[in-house]
Amino acid sequence: MPDLSHHARQLRDLADLLEAQSSPLQDPYTPHPDTSEIVSGRHTSRGQLNYAVPDALQFQRRIRRYNADSGIAHGDIVALALDAFLRAKGYPPNLKSPQVDMS
Repeated sequence: MPDLSHHARQLRDLADLLEAQSSPLQDPYTPHPDTSEIVSGRHTSRGQLNYAVPDALQFQRRIRRYNADSGIAHGDIVALALDAFLRAKGYPPNLKSPQVDMS
């Protein structure tokens, strides 16, 4: 009988990747639950994201206006939008927490 453990592992990895992506049936702008949890965390470490973007798209003005209307922090707006885009394109984050040895 052939050893199917390799194929089972591949299927499990694929299922994990699909689960990490936002569902195509839901609103594409609805944050993934993992992303929402990270963004809303009080002790989430943050890093600066600095890319040159076209001025004509008026991102800074639009983000400030959205922040005023929604109360969502500027950095969280960018994080949510970028995460949704990258998940939709098949690039979910690797959010696996390290295993803790309880022995």
